[in-house]
Amino acid sequence: MNTAEVIIDKFDLKPHPEGGFFKEVYRSKGQIAAEALPDQYGTARNYTTSIYFLLTSDTFSAFHKIKQDEIWHFYSGSPLMLYVISEEGELSEHSIGNDFGKGQVPQFVVPGNHWFAAKTIHPDDYSFVGCTVSPGFDFKDFVLPERRKLLEKFPEHSDIIKSLTRL
Repeated sequence: MNTAEVIIDKFDLKPHPEGGFFKEVYRSKGQIAAEALPDQYGTARNYTTSIYFLLTSDTFSAFHKIKQDEIWHFYSGSPLMLYVISEEGELSEHSIGNDFGKGQVPQFVVPGNHWFAAKTIHPDDYSFVGCTVSPGFDFKDFVLPERRKLLEKFPEHSDIIKSLTRL
């Protein structure tokens, strides 16, 4: 039987700065040259990267953003709820899981430069997913804001921001 502890041990997952546990499982050998990318990147990036990512009902993935699109893939456990806020302030909610009759999707793309956070839906459970990023992820592209900065930017979403930020 899979449990969060079994999955963390089996896949050697480590704590992630945004919350939860992760392990990079793929980083392409090929790279996109800096001059072929938009100026926002500044340096070369791998074609693509992917990670395993696990949340439990005791934690959450705090609001953050990256420059790239990020594809979330559901593997097992509880479905999770992904919250996305565009730069224009539009909030959307997406249930990622395998109960298609309840509107869940097994895969979802978060557009680059959108703020997003996630939490496990069922209590006393875990959500095991994968995340694929292209161009490949680099921590230079990762922004984990202070709560007050997001609240200043999106005061209309204060409840969800307060519940899914730590700082």
